[in-house]
Amino acid sequence: MAQESKKKLLLHACCGPCSTACLERLWPGFDITVFYFNPNITDEAEYRCREEELKRFLAEWRPQGCEGPSGIGFEPGRYDPEEYYTCVRGLEQEPEGGERCRACFLLRLEETAKTAKAQGFDCFDTTLTVSPYKNYAVISETGQALAGQYGIEYLAGNYKKQDGYRRSIELSREYGLYRQDYCGCGFSRAEAEQRRAKRRAEEHL
Repeated sequence: MAQESKKKLLLHACCGPCSTACLERLWPGFDITVFYFNPNITDEAEYRCREEELKRFLAEWRPQGCEGPSGIGFEPGRYDPEEYYTCVRGLEQEPEGGERCRACFLLRLEETAKTAKAQGFDCFDTTLTVSPYKNYAVISETGQALAGQYGIEYLAGNYKKQDGYRRSIELSREYGLYRQDYCGCGFSRAEAEQRRAKRRAEEHL
């Protein structure tokens, strides 16, 4: 009997570190292409740095039981931060994790769903849910709505479960990946800078 072919999965990835544990979990069961579409990363140097680290991990990673390269594909999305700013217009004063983030999830997941449908993938998902700082319920609700809209399956993986976030840290250290301390947009970057300044001040007390 011929071996059953794997479903083709288009996996939206926000960065290399978040992709690690997700790919480890998904690789045995899916034919995966990673989709890097993140116009919310408003600093281009940061965007390119994350992109290159993700590509490096995909080239270097050797999944358990695989002697050679993983065979995971990579597809870059277009990069235009104005898409993000247009998407969140009027939500600039929202707190991190609020409606501005919901709009950002929709922007990135919709592009993933549309691309997956257009290119003949069987399903789509995102690495965003590996982070304990991201609201799984909101991301899942968004993905499921888009699945219905575009007629393609959304996996709705909750990759932070079973110590997924801890595993992503372990793999990031093992491969020497750059780990950012903010989501990517100018708003989250400003909040991260405030946290760093606060820590520095406390260290000097």
